Parts: sequence; structure tokens; C-alpha cells
Amino acid sequence: MMIKIKEYFTTLFFSNCNFRAKLDNMNEINGKVALITGGTKGIGYGIAQALMQKGVHVAITGRKEETAGKAALALMSDVGGEVRAIGIAADVRDYSSQEKAIQAVMAEFGKIDVVVANAGIGHFGSVESLTTKEWQETIDTNLTGAFYSLKASLEALKESKGYYISISSLAGTNFFAGGSAYNASKFGLTGFTQAAMLDLRKYGIKVSTIMPGSVATYFNDHVPDEKDSWKIQIEDIGKLVVDLLEMHPRTLPSKIEVRPSIPPSAK
Repeated sequence: MMIKIKEYFTTLFFSNCNFRAKLDNMNEINGKVALITGGTKGIGYGIAQALMQKGVHVAITGRKEETAGKAALALMSDVGGEVRAIGIAADVRDYSSQEKAIQAVMAEFGKIDVVVANAGIGHFGSVESLTTKEWQETIDTNLTGAFYSLKASLEALKESKGYYISISSLAGTNFFAGGSAYNASKFGLTGFTQAAMLDLRKYGIKVSTIMPGSVATYFNDHVPDEKDSWKIQIEDIGKLVVDLLEMHPRTLPSKIEVRPSIPPSAK
């Protein structure tokens, strides 16, 4: 009987040690601060929800102050508790606008631990029909905007040894007809983020890009409904971001492709 009791407590002791070791290997993100561009709906909103549920304060940007403010209030209502969200009017195509957004976050929270470059648009059509304005707007938002977001927040991320995550797309490695502008912007974003990862790791800054396939969002004026149930959901991308942030700091998934498990074409 005495031997069995000893065995029981020995097993219990090592189980606790293993459990604590697992906890020690996770990054604690409660109390951190994240800036998410284009966070008023869709993927950005889903990421904000997931982070707030983990105790992360968030700042979301949108081009209109009223829209950003309403989305921030909705996030706080959805999540509850003491975690905070603020909405900021900012245009990622304008570097000075991004600088002001960073200043607003620093004034409110005193730090920035995470930047998610999510803002994006899509203009599609053959090179014959695509206008120069549509081309420039796609590149300026999806690619240059991501650069501006990182450039403006760089000193804050150095200070916090933070994390920069860009939301690219499977269209960043797979081209298709009618996608010249979108493909160019997302191929560029994937390459930019990977190069930035190599540039910034010496400062303790982690950099990753997430490349989703079809996601149930409002992208290009689409309204999600039950027909989108086969697609990736915004909370799935949110969970992925949380997993990246909580991962042991020795490991960096720098480029993550994610796609629907069974698209209609596979049935």
C-alpha cells in the first residue's frame, strides 16, 4: 500500500511539473496591446475579438472615425470585462495618417506589442479593363499600406520586442486570370513580410504573414451568409493569431498558408 501511495504522489508531482513546463513555454498575452488596421469588420474584427478574449487591449483603424468608433464599442460589448478597444480613423495609404494612429495608441495605452497589417482591398479584371486608378489603389493599400504600418510602429515594436503580422493571401503565391493587381499586391506583401522578418529579428521582433484562402467576409461588398459555411471563418483567423502570439518565443512560423478543408470543388 505504501509503495502505491508513493507511486501516486510521484506521478502527481511529475504531472504537475510537466503541466507547469507547458505553461512556462507559452507567451502570456494578457494585458498586451495590439493595433489592427482595417479592423472594423471581417478578418480584422475577428482578430480583435479573439485577442480581446485573451485580455489583449486593441486599437482598430478604419477610414471613417464613426465606423471605427462604433466597431470598437461593439467589440467591448461583445467581449465584456475590463479589456478595452478604441477606434481610430486612419488611411494606410497615407504615412502621416499611420504615424498619427501610432501616436494615438501610445497615448491611450503607453505601448504597442502587436501590429496586424490587415487592411486590404481587391480590384479584379484583365490588364485591358483594369484602370490605372484601380491598380494604384490596390498596390497602395495592400502593399505600401503594410509597409507604412510597420515603418510607423517600428520604434514601439523595438521597445516591446513585439510582433508584426501581415494578412496576405493564397493569391500571394498563386496567380489567376483577372488578378494582376491583387496578385501583384499580395505577392509583394508576402515577399515584403519575409524580408522584414530577416531584417527585424535581431531586435527581438517577430514577423509572420498569414495567407488565407476563401474567408467568409465582406470583402468586395460580399455579405456573408449560410452559403459561406464551407469557408474559413473570421474567428479561425483570430485563433491563428492568438496561437502565434502564445507560441514559445524560440519558434517562429513565419509564413502560414490556411485554406478551407473541403471547398465545393473538392466534393
